[in-house]
Amino acid sequence: MNIEELQVICKSNEAVTESIKWENDLCFCIGEKMFLVIGLDESPTSAAFKVLDEEFEEISSREGFKPAPYTARYKWVMINDINEMTKKEWQFYIKQSYSLVKDKLSVKIKKQLGFI
Repeated sequence: MNIEELQVICKSNEAVTESIKWENDLCFCIGEKMFLVIGLDESPTSAAFKVLDEEFEEISSREGFKPAPYTARYKWVMINDINEMTKKEWQFYIKQSYSLVKDKLSVKIKKQLGFI
């Protein structure tokens, strides 16, 4: 996997925006809330995303994963190398992270984005 392939997967979801934050992180957002962050200045390329509460411990303890810095309390995990997951796994976890973040958006934001 490369950054461009992850970008395509993210942008296949509705109302996704992307921006560079903190100088070196490519962030994909829904309603200005992040659901995937890719470290652009790292080799290998790392990424962080939200998982289900009940998955957090298991995934963050897998080889190549760890609790995401600053966001682990919100059940975010970091993968040290984006190539460690298959395209199918990325599609699943990006969609899940997107959905988890989208579900937490306020009614006002959901209306603005056309979800209600």
